[in-house]
Amino acid sequence: MASHRKPRTKVRTTTPAVGLTTAALASVTLLSTQSATAAPAEPKPAVEEVQKKVDALYRQAGAATQEYNRAKAASASQQTKVDTLLSDVAKRTAKINEARRALGSYAAAQYRNGGIGPAATFFLADNPQGYFDQSRLMDRATERQQRSVTEFRTQQASAAKKRAEAVKSLETLTETQATLASSKKDVQTKLTEARGLLSRLTAEEKARLAELERKKEAEAKEKAAKLAARQAAEAKERAEAEEKAREEAAKESGDGSGSGTGTDPGSGTGSGTDSGYAAKAEKVLAFARAQIGKPYVWGASGPSSYDCSGLTQAAWREAGVTLPRTTWDQVEVGTRVATSDLKPGDLVFFYDDISHVGIYKGDGMMIHAPKPGANVREESIYYMPIYGSVRPA
Repeated sequence: MASHRKPRTKVRTTTPAVGLTTAALASVTLLSTQSATAAPAEPKPAVEEVQKKVDALYRQAGAATQEYNRAKAASASQQTKVDTLLSDVAKRTAKINEARRALGSYAAAQYRNGGIGPAATFFLADNPQGYFDQSRLMDRATERQQRSVTEFRTQQASAAKKRAEAVKSLETLTETQATLASSKKDVQTKLTEARGLLSRLTAEEKARLAELERKKEAEAKEKAAKLAARQAAEAKERAEAEEKAREEAAKESGDGSGSGTGTDPGSGTGSGTDSGYAAKAEKVLAFARAQIGKPYVWGASGPSSYDCSGLTQAAWREAGVTLPRTTWDQVEVGTRVATSDLKPGDLVFFYDDISHVGIYKGDGMMIHAPKPGANVREESIYYMPIYGSVRPA
């Protein structure tokens, strides 16, 4: 007998699984492809590279600091000029107002007199002599009025000229202040970048960096010692030559008749100049030594902190010598000297862009405000590449 049951519907259970498996495989394939094509991570720079980059950033910040110092000095000078011009304009405006009041009084007097003509005045006068006396008075009054008009016009033209100068000076001041702000931002950007590089170093890398710094300092001190030895040898040779010259002069004087009027050739020229410079240099170095340990702060010129040119400017001020504010201007002051001829007090400049300066103290060493994060200290002049040196006075 045939069954009357409804046949069961076959359910396919394998298709979804196959779909899921395919999707998963596709995802894995996609991820694998992306991983294969993704750019490799940038390798971490070596400590030596970081050191070079940080040094370069500090040097660039130093140059930007000098630009800031120049703009700041120019801004202060321009502000003084603007203030003077505005004060002058105010004074001239007051004179214009005074002249205007005088002209107003003349105009009012003429209005009260009704502008009567000379013929009518003659016939209305009590007597002819009175008319002529009044006429002379009126002529003198007319002359005073004319002088007042001339003075008014002169003051008006002068005030307009000064006002135009003030406007131009204000425009220059605005430009200088914009340069000042730009330089400040540039310094801060460079320093932030340098600090960022240093902050990403591990403890081991920082130790390695410190070791590189010690090695650099040691090499610089070795060069300084060689310079000191060379200068000492040259000084000894000069002293021996001078002594020999004095002995020979004394011998010639003793062998002579004794009636001669010759002078001692050992006295030499320029000794007074040398001693005068040495006295100034002593004051400069005494001041500089007293600043050792104070922090470097860009744009600072004392008394609690300094940048490099701020320190040299303040130190030489103690000796009565006024130096410009920036390294770029200080290098143009005084006499250029070779490194081998350096004397205490001389200024030594560094890098091709002349962005750093220190005060030579002798024996190949200097006192300077090095860089952000460091204090005023003594250091070999060979720690940085030397640009040149000057004797300021």
